[in-house]
Amino acid sequence: MSTDAEFWNTLAEKYSRKPVEDPDTFERKIAITKSKMTPRDVILDIGCGTGSLVLRLAPIAAEVHGLDFSSEMIRIATDKVRAQNVDNVTFHIGPFDDSFTKFEDGHLDGICTYSLLHLVYNLPATLDQIFQLLKPGGFFISSTVCLGGSWIPFRPILNVMRWLGKAPMVKIFSKHTLENELRRAGFIEITHPEVGVKSTIAFIVAFKPR
Repeated sequence: MSTDAEFWNTLAEKYSRKPVEDPDTFERKIAITKSKMTPRDVILDIGCGTGSLVLRLAPIAAEVHGLDFSSEMIRIATDKVRAQNVDNVTFHIGPFDDSFTKFEDGHLDGICTYSLLHLVYNLPATLDQIFQLLKPGGFFISSTVCLGGSWIPFRPILNVMRWLGKAPMVKIFSKHTLENELRRAGFIEITHPEVGVKSTIAFIVAFKPR
């Protein structure tokens, strides 16, 4: 985990200056996320990076929290919040695991993970924890790289890139596997809204039963 935090710390400044690869798709994802929110909501963005999503959601919610294990990403995100005078955003530095005790179970109205689930070491445990933190009826929105089932040999390619320090740890699984894990964790109403994402990206909306 610490090695990957160092990777993202090193990349943070360059990452913050990089334009969004597909602005139209990003806007559609944000619109769908906002459509699930109310002004009373407490939202958590896991793997928030430099805070781009958090800042877009802040005007819609009562509170928005961003979590990332890269201290440099959080530093940049905090600077953005201060520059824009946003007062309902809080950032947290650290991994999303059993040590993350900021919220009690059943406290959150919504959780987002954009470009995160393929980077976690234990997908089932992560989804279980997300499920527990949500209130009954709470929503979970994820955008995940799913490389499983492709004819391209991603595993050895990514292993070499990680050895060279050019990529983080990436877990390889299919969209079908991800959806099955969501159902196993207890999520319902699992949908794949059309946002124009690449074939290797799964954009999913799911809910915790009421």
